[in-house]
Amino acid sequence: MNEFEQVKILLVEDSPLDAELTIRALKDGKLANAVEWVKDGQQALDYLFQEGAYAERNGKLPQLVLLDLKMPRISGIEVLKIIKGDPRTRKIPVVIMTSSREERDVAESYDLGVNSYVVKPVDFTALTNLARQAGYYWLAINQAPEL
Repeated sequence: MNEFEQVKILLVEDSPLDAELTIRALKDGKLANAVEWVKDGQQALDYLFQEGAYAERNGKLPQLVLLDLKMPRISGIEVLKIIKGDPRTRKIPVVIMTSSREERDVAESYDLGVNSYVVKPVDFTALTNLARQAGYYWLAINQAPEL
């Protein structure tokens, strides 16, 4: 990752508190200079495919999607299925960050092609550290293909 490159992360999270902590952790760790936050699965799909309210946005795709599972309108599982099923978005690393420890959710996420599944800690400091570590791994350590 070039230090001058614009790093974009799409955060799909319906909890304002979790979103604020995640965004702060990523920016404090200097891991992203553009974090786009959407509050549900429909907004995530509109953002990625430049539809609805995001029809006019810059066409560059995010380098990472942090995706909650339990969301209104369209679930994280459904969003993951669409992202990984479309050739335009399937190479984007997707990290599930959720409170669900259900084996069914973990198994289905991996069956659909998730890159990582992380259970969010309840503690605010631990959540901040988790977001920073996930961002660091996927943006600084992992070698991703060109999108």
